[in-house]
Amino acid sequence: MAGHTIPHFQNDGGHRAIEIGVKEFMCVGANVPFDHPHVFLDMGDDNEKVCPYCSTLYRYNHDLKETQTVPAGCTFAVHA
Repeated sequence: MAGHTIPHFQNDGGHRAIEIGVKEFMCVGANVPFDHPHVFLDMGDDNEKVCPYCSTLYRYNHDLKETQTVPAGCTFAVHA
């Protein structure tokens, strides 16, 4: 797993559902200071997963790239 980065997603917009292009990812809630513990989620054979902290529903969309989301702008990025 060396060199592999797990994408992180956030839900600042309070969206009920976010479509993503991966099945293994981290949810951070919203941006600081409204984040929650960064939790690893794995959809496995399913195409949906609910975050146990913020209740965001994540849906897998095979047409999206690893860091794309629908709605746009839900990929988490650390700002120095």
